[in-house]
Amino acid sequence: MKKISGGAFKLKCSVNGRTINREIEPGRTLLEFIREDLGLKGTKEGCGEGECGACLALVDGKAVNSCLMMAVQLQGRKLVTIEGLKGRDGGLHPLQKTFMEEGAVQCGFCIPGVIIAAEALFRKNPAATVEDIKLELTGNICRCTGYEKIISAVEKAQKKV
Repeated sequence: MKKISGGAFKLKCSVNGRTINREIEPGRTLLEFIREDLGLKGTKEGCGEGECGACLALVDGKAVNSCLMMAVQLQGRKLVTIEGLKGRDGGLHPLQKTFMEEGAVQCGFCIPGVIIAAEALFRKNPAATVEDIKLELTGNICRCTGYEKIISAVEKAQKKV
């Protein structure tokens, strides 16, 4: 990564399938970069400590807590946010559709992170069991609802992914 004037770095990466080139300050978190620099508001800040899962994004196909990762670490990598998660037809992803169909959304604050966690699980384990799903989602805190509908929606979406 090339350092430029004023301490900033030149960052080149892929965001939701598009190559971007941006100047970035070295102390900027990935969460700040996503929300403030890119204007993608689906990724949320919940705790700022990597405990709640609201800030999850995919980096090279793996879920990361964007509040803990520095934006400069994206150099040459692929970032997918909830806005970049698409179905095969280019529309909503099966997880997004199933969450709506199953009523697994209340306020919606945590749901982008839950969906990203489930997508990361399916990428590494397409045959995940209900126990695998429960374990994977333990890092996501939902304050509005119980997890039964969320787990059911993830399980049903798995068959469509």
